[in-house]
Amino acid sequence: MSAQHSRMLTADIGRRWHAASFRLLSVYGLIFAVSVMLLLGFMSWVVTGEMERQNDLVMDWQLTYFGAVPRAALAQTIGERLEHERIHAAYYGLFRADGTHLAGDVMHLPPGMRTDHKGVTLSHTLSLSGPGEAPVVRAMADRRHDGDVLLVARDLTHIIRIRNTILNALLVSSLFCLVAGVAGGLALGMRQMRRVREIRRVTQLIAQGDLNQRLPIGGRDELDMLSHLVNHMLDEVERLMTEVKGACDGIAHDLRTPLAHVRTLLAHIDESARSDTTLGWLPMLTRAREETDQLLDRFRAMLRISEIGTLKRRGGFAQIGLEALVRDICELYEPLAESRSITLTVDVHAVHAVHGDRALLFEALSNLLDNALKFTPAGGAVRVTLAQTRDGPLIDVIDNGPGIPVDERHAVMQRFYRGEQVRHIAGSGLGLGIVSAVLRVHDFSARIGSAEPGTRVTVECWPHTLA
Repeated sequence: MSAQHSRMLTADIGRRWHAASFRLLSVYGLIFAVSVMLLLGFMSWVVTGEMERQNDLVMDWQLTYFGAVPRAALAQTIGERLEHERIHAAYYGLFRADGTHLAGDVMHLPPGMRTDHKGVTLSHTLSLSGPGEAPVVRAMADRRHDGDVLLVARDLTHIIRIRNTILNALLVSSLFCLVAGVAGGLALGMRQMRRVREIRRVTQLIAQGDLNQRLPIGGRDELDMLSHLVNHMLDEVERLMTEVKGACDGIAHDLRTPLAHVRTLLAHIDESARSDTTLGWLPMLTRAREETDQLLDRFRAMLRISEIGTLKRRGGFAQIGLEALVRDICELYEPLAESRSITLTVDVHAVHAVHGDRALLFEALSNLLDNALKFTPAGGAVRVTLAQTRDGPLIDVIDNGPGIPVDERHAVMQRFYRGEQVRHIAGSGLGLGIVSAVLRVHDFSARIGSAEPGTRVTVECWPHTLA
């Protein structure tokens, strides 16, 4: 991917991010506005209903009270009640059955007015004595046993004003919350955009080939989680590329000498075969075959590491018991240990089963034990232990050989690496590379330590995934 194409791609992503942020903010504002409208409507409905219910209770009680007053005294009682209603919070009207006004400040019975103690709301339509517009009232009427109709109404102006004040306050506060929320969202969006711009800058550098760059972290959110995952992926990519480079360098270094030997031996064989009839070239042919076998062994080991690294063997994973696996490996290597006068000790305890590929683990542990026997001098000792820990099974392969210096313990797990102290011992340097590949497939881990003297290789048989 060219640098120009990378810049165009990241610019397009940036535009889409801006558009997505604007859309999300718009949707948030719309949802908030609709929610506020629904809330105000619900509160208005609840407050109005409660207001009407309370007024209906008062008017029903008043109608009951007036119903107990004799007809002759009813007009006077209504007049006295009006005298006491200084602020005109209540209105009264007494009418004959034909609608003729008898008493009170309500001059006309509203058309269609029910007379069964059911309250109705009248908006500026009640006919009152005196000048001025009639207010919004809650009215209730009752037909007396003598046929007269008594109407009681209560002014709702004060209550409606309080209700409107509350709703207006809620509306203003909701608008303030909306503005504050949008402002906060814009501020957070700007902060996220700064992080996205920094991520875009770093990804441009990575796309241009600078694999040492890492995405910024520290936000403790989804972007931070994504940055951690991408950084882990980049670590793996860099590790794999380093291994590829190391493998190429190792192949060039380790195969150059054997190939030169084979070429020289073949040249000598050709010369001897032309001039010598005593078959003196046969030893050279044998050496050439041995050198070729070593080359093939190295290529087979490298192909095996590549096969394991592709994770194609995960389909054969199952629950396996490590006790039987460790005993089988040790029994296989007992004759080799005896032939080298090395004491092989096995200490196996019951452990939990692990999920893995038995053949791959057998191969990895075999390489560890083979290395321990190879680098342990005659008369030495090798010990293999299997124990259960809090996290899972733990395998130790301990020898009393020359040991591995601290500064080489990480490098020996790489392909082709051979320590300075053991370069005189035959080998390709690929055995521990196979071990690393197998353990990586299983998410297991290996640590190299000192046995004082000798080497301790510890295999932790439980997942070591990224946190």
